[in-house]
Amino acid sequence: MAFLEPLSKDLHPELAEDFAIFEEILGFVPNSLLTMQRRPEIVKGFGVLTKAVMSPDGEVDLGFKRLLAHFASRAAGCQYCEAHSLVAAKIHGISEEKLEQIWEYKTSDLYSEAERVALDYALAAGAVPNDVDQPLMERMKQHWSEDQIVEILGAICLYGFLNRWNDSMATELEEAPTAMGEKILSKGGWDGKRHK
Repeated sequence: MAFLEPLSKDLHPELAEDFAIFEEILGFVPNSLLTMQRRPEIVKGFGVLTKAVMSPDGEVDLGFKRLLAHFASRAAGCQYCEAHSLVAAKIHGISEEKLEQIWEYKTSDLYSEAERVALDYALAAGAVPNDVDQPLMERMKQHWSEDQIVEILGAICLYGFLNRWNDSMATELEEAPTAMGEKILSKGGWDGKRHK
């Protein structure tokens, strides 16, 4: 059970545009933002950051940024964000087959070497304490430009905020991410328990 209940999405009409960003990303307004709107300026600020990090004008694929978010959330242990990030990845073009092999990424031919390194980086960056070291950064630089690395880390850090928020609030999972978690993530130990 959530520690604070989500409020109606119609409570603050001035947040309609901000909520629309997340409806586009996920297909719905997440309970995290409906809880967060107790301080509307936090929702607005988070919306600005999300638009910058997940800009379609970037060099890193939008679906792949959601996979990075998934790996960072996995490292942090936030099952709410693990499930949400995969819903968003699918909406933004990651195939069902690729999602089903997410934890075989090191050996699956559906993942390129550049993707493997970036996903390793997301796990390391999402860990506490941080596990990014010079050899990993050198591997990143073999496959990604400095601008792309900044985009990649932006996606990881965006979800760092969400990981802390949703685990600290025990935010209740919505239907679509619950179904994604049960279908794809449960074989890896995901149960969504804290968020049901």
